[in-house]
Amino acid sequence: MSGTFPAEPNTLATAGGTGRKRLHVITWGCQMNVYDSGRMADVLAPLSYTPTATPDDADMVILNTCHIRDRAAEKVFSELGRLRLLKLAREAEGGRMVLAVAGCVAQAEGAEILARAPYVDIVLGPQTYHRLPEMVARAARAGHGDNPGPVIETDFPAEQKFDFLPDAAAPQGISAFLTIQEGCDKFCSFCVVPYTRGAEASRPAAAVIAEARRLAAQGAREIALLGQNVNAWHGEAPDGSIRGGSVWGLGRLLRELADIPGVLRLRYTTSHPRDMDDDLIAAHRDIPALMPFLHLPVQSGSDRILAAMNRQHTADDYLRLIDKLRAARADLALSSDFIIGHPGETEADFAATMDLIRKVGFAQAFSFNYSPRPGTPAAGAPAQVPEAEKNRRLYALQALVREQQAAFNTACAGLSLPVLFTGPGRHPGQIAGRSPFLQPVHVTGPADLIGTEIPVRIVAAHTNSLSGTLIQERACA
Repeated sequence: MSGTFPAEPNTLATAGGTGRKRLHVITWGCQMNVYDSGRMADVLAPLSYTPTATPDDADMVILNTCHIRDRAAEKVFSELGRLRLLKLAREAEGGRMVLAVAGCVAQAEGAEILARAPYVDIVLGPQTYHRLPEMVARAARAGHGDNPGPVIETDFPAEQKFDFLPDAAAPQGISAFLTIQEGCDKFCSFCVVPYTRGAEASRPAAAVIAEARRLAAQGAREIALLGQNVNAWHGEAPDGSIRGGSVWGLGRLLRELADIPGVLRLRYTTSHPRDMDDDLIAAHRDIPALMPFLHLPVQSGSDRILAAMNRQHTADDYLRLIDKLRAARADLALSSDFIIGHPGETEADFAATMDLIRKVGFAQAFSFNYSPRPGTPAAGAPAQVPEAEKNRRLYALQALVREQQAAFNTACAGLSLPVLFTGPGRHPGQIAGRSPFLQPVHVTGPADLIGTEIPVRIVAAHTNSLSGTLIQERACA
């Protein structure tokens, strides 16, 4: 899943309950990892684990890891070294801290984790966290009798984990994530996702709708659908469905979710150009709740590099797709991913990427230097681009994208935009939310507007956000 990688890890952090076991989860990576971390906490809740804000007083710490970018594993080992000291201190006091490594680094490098950090109690891949209660029990027995040492679960189970997750879940807030699809069958040359998340799999429509209804009942007003290839979702239709056939596509699902009471906004990420079908494009035209912002990674503007990446589309394919999307929704804002310096990339290839960016005009984009991921085809490819050259190209591309983002934000000044307020702002008396185009927006206003969508007059554009004034105090709840 791309386009969503924070520079620093996030923590699942709410106050722990008195007399209960305390859980601390550190999350690296994309929104799907954030969603998974929350669901791991839900799975452990029946064992009396309550999230706590710090690992210092935690009875269990989970590192939920991401393997997309270079040095991801080293960040994990650095954090494990720090946690080892806490674990030893707890044991010296007669207590215990269960230490688990989850996610894609665990899937790809589980044996290496146990070799370098034998004090880790549990290693689990992203498809097995529904088994966490059993793993915790096994870890508690480790070292006693015939029980082995650390627990490792990095297989791809026959069952789909979502069938075994509890319905009960902690509220996510005004904006909520909902995973509907996992895995990838595309096998891009640079990407580890098929090896760490497995083959593409879609949740049934009824399960997705039920979870969306629960999120709305808990106060979610915006739901972001997640998947490594979210627009490849093709879910089994609900029992008794007489519309849309026995299998639904994402466009049909979005139409159903838009009818859920309380849901004001829908988004989805991350998409692949190959899976953007006509029905989904029409959904952008027909569904007011579907926000006019789309993250659609292209990775390169060079047909030669796109072929080397195994993207199975050309630059012209992408541009024609953008034309169709903008014909359906004229105000659609676009985001993308770019990988700079893929093996064999020449100056002419890079120039083609810059040309594509100029033709499309992006509201934002995520760009990275190519970094070899072990086991992927590109890792051993000839004609690796020198780091200095990758850096030069990356800086040039990012400068162009910053210009486009600034122009897009500046064009919003003077407009009236509906803003969904999600929490307090940075300053006293301020509240913050998101525009339809995913820009952060700050205004002076009362806290009781959080959770509502209010028209805002945009008065200033900043590098990564907007500021405005309320046009009226309440539009819809």
